[in-house]
Amino acid sequence: MLDKSIITDIVSSAIADTDIFIVEISVSTANDVVVLLDSDGAGIDIDTCAAITRAIEDAFDRDIEDFSLEVGSAGITSPLKVHRQYLKNIGHDVEVLTLDGRKIHGVLSSVASDGSFTVESPVKVKEPGAKRPAIVMQPTTLHPDECKSVRPEISFK
Repeated sequence: MLDKSIITDIVSSAIADTDIFIVEISVSTANDVVVLLDSDGAGIDIDTCAAITRAIEDAFDRDIEDFSLEVGSAGITSPLKVHRQYLKNIGHDVEVLTLDGRKIHGVLSSVASDGSFTVESPVKVKEPGAKRPAIVMQPTTLHPDECKSVRPEISFK
């Protein structure tokens, strides 16, 4: 079985001095390797994925260790997994599914260094003396451990 730490070192050196970061690296018992990357900037192109694929393949001898390799970028609607992805999505709409089954739609407004994040979601509040309820942005602070998933929402408004 391939060593995940060796693959992590190879990918880390291949993306050094770029705004690309590792989201997840997994190695199954059948030597199926999946490398998910993301970037603080515009995204990751196919040439970057191909260069990282070549760097990993050059480090291992397929005659000794057979493996399948998939290198790609975390999709635009993939759940947020690492702190840097949360930072990248500040100010964007997200959908949070909590462990207790609540679904929160709102704007990711802040991320703390301990990993907790705040989502501001619209809530109708009946003001005393008002005819109609007003929509107020209510902050909810959560930690990723309290969530099943946190996904960016794509809006075509």
